[in-house]
This record gives sequence, structure tokens and C-alpha cells, in this order.
Amino acid sequence: MAAVVGRLPKYSLLRVANGSYYQQASLSTFRDLSLGRKLIYTAATVLTGGAAGLVYALNQAVKAEGLELHPPQYPWSHNGILSSLDHQSIRRGYEVYKNVCAACHSMQYMAYRHLINASHTEAEAKAEAEEIQVLDGPNERGEMFMRPGKLSDRFPNPYPNEEAARYANNGAFPPDLTLIVLARHGGEDYVFSLLTGYCDPPAGVEMREGLHYNPYFPGSAIGMAQALYNEVIEYSDGTPATASQLAKDVCTFLKWAGELEFDERKRLFIKVVFVMSVLIPISWYYKRHVWSSLKTRKFAFKRVTRK
Repeated sequence: MAAVVGRLPKYSLLRVANGSYYQQASLSTFRDLSLGRKLIYTAATVLTGGAAGLVYALNQAVKAEGLELHPPQYPWSHNGILSSLDHQSIRRGYEVYKNVCAACHSMQYMAYRHLINASHTEAEAKAEAEEIQVLDGPNERGEMFMRPGKLSDRFPNPYPNEEAARYANNGAFPPDLTLIVLARHGGEDYVFSLLTGYCDPPAGVEMREGLHYNPYFPGSAIGMAQALYNEVIEYSDGTPATASQLAKDVCTFLKWAGELEFDERKRLFIKVVFVMSVLIPISWYYKRHVWSSLKTRKFAFKRVTRK
């Protein structure tokens, strides 16, 4: 036995037997298939894709939302990356809300203090707040009393509760307008189109009593009558009060009401871009400096010959 071991080469004792070393992977590819299988697989793929496309097309065709008129995208002045809201338009939009919309719609999350430095001065905001009467109390006699409004008071609700609102509007509940632009698909484009989109119903369409035709509203039948007309109010700054101008201004006001931090967010973006334009090159250079010793090192292997 010792003689047999002695005849074996030295490298044969150090060789690792690994069966996978001698095996070859046998993978089946489309190229290796027969012509018949290729035709079957190709036809199945085409039929499956065609069936999926047909189902999708039919599904989109029968959707009821396809009958709705989607609002166009208007060129609002505040849509730019570095563009702020038009604060003169915000002031005029507040006048539209106060004289037209406030008769039915509330803005329960808006306080008169929010108007300061946005559309009014502090004195003007105080004067606006003092025009309303707020139920307060109790006083020293335990009685509730009415007082003039303060800057901390919120915009008044036209109805004491939801039931009264529905009773006054034929069962429809006027939504709160504070976040209406954010709550509707299309934002201010939808609100503007809705306010200016009233028209006569097409032939064959009859509207129920108390409903009005508006193609931008889901179902095209809306309980709110057209509220904005030419010269329905007079702007304090003398701007012509056309229906489209009224709608544009109140939409800008509602956009601001839903995002009080709109301009501040744009200013913060400019500051972040300026700071990061300085920090990013410095960080990149520091990273290159720290890791340069690891990324540039080399390993050299030298063959050692035994004598």
C-alpha cells in the first residue's frame, strides 16, 4: 500500500474533488426550441397581449367617468417653481368670498389673523373681524353675550349646524371651502372651470327641479346655482369684476387658504438649493479624500519559487 501511495504524483493528493467542476449547465433557450414550439409560444404571447389590450380598451370605454368633462390646465401665475401667489388677487378673492360665497359656504379653519401680511394689514384685518358678531361668554351673570369679532376668531359659519344647511339648500350640504382646492382632483383648475362652466343642458337632457347643468361636475347636475356674474360685486381697487376675473381671484384665495405656507415653502426651497449647491461639492471632495487611500491601493502577488 505504501508503495502505491509513493507512486502517486504530489499534485494529485492536493487536488480537490468537486463534481460541479466537471458539470456543464444545460439551459433551454428559445433559440434551441423546435420550429413548432416557437410558433406555439409566439402565437400564445400575441393572443394574450391582444386579449389584455382588448379588455383594457373595453373597460375604459364603459366607464361612466368618461362622460365627465375634465378641466383644462390654466396658466396660473403661481405654478412656477420660483413663483409666489398673487397677493392682490388673494385680497380680491377674499372680497368675492365675503360678498358671494360666505352666504352658503364656511371656512372653519380660517381665522382673521391669517389675513395679516398676506392680503391685509393688521388694522384692516382687525376692521374685518369687528364686522362680525361672535357669541361669547358666559359673563359674571352666567349669560352668553354677543361681542365684536377679534383677530383670533375664525370666519363665521353661515348655518348653525348641518341640518339647517341642508334644509336651506334643498338637501344639499355646502362643503367647507378651506381645503376645497386640495380636496378636488384638478385643484384650482377644477374650481375655476366649475364656477365658469354653467350652461344650458344639451338636447334631450332634462334637469330635476333645484338642479343646474354643469358639465364639469360629476353627473353634470349640481345643486349650487351659478353664483358669479359680470359686475356682481365691485372690487375696492377698481379691477373690472368680470365673471372670469371673479373666479380667478377666488380660486387664488382658496389656493392660499389651503396652503398658508405656500410662499414660505418656495423661499425655503431657494435657500435649500443655495446651501446644497455649496455643501454637495464639499462633501464630494471630502468623500474622495477619505476613501482615496482604499480606492487607489493595489495588491501585487509575487510568485515564490522553492528550491
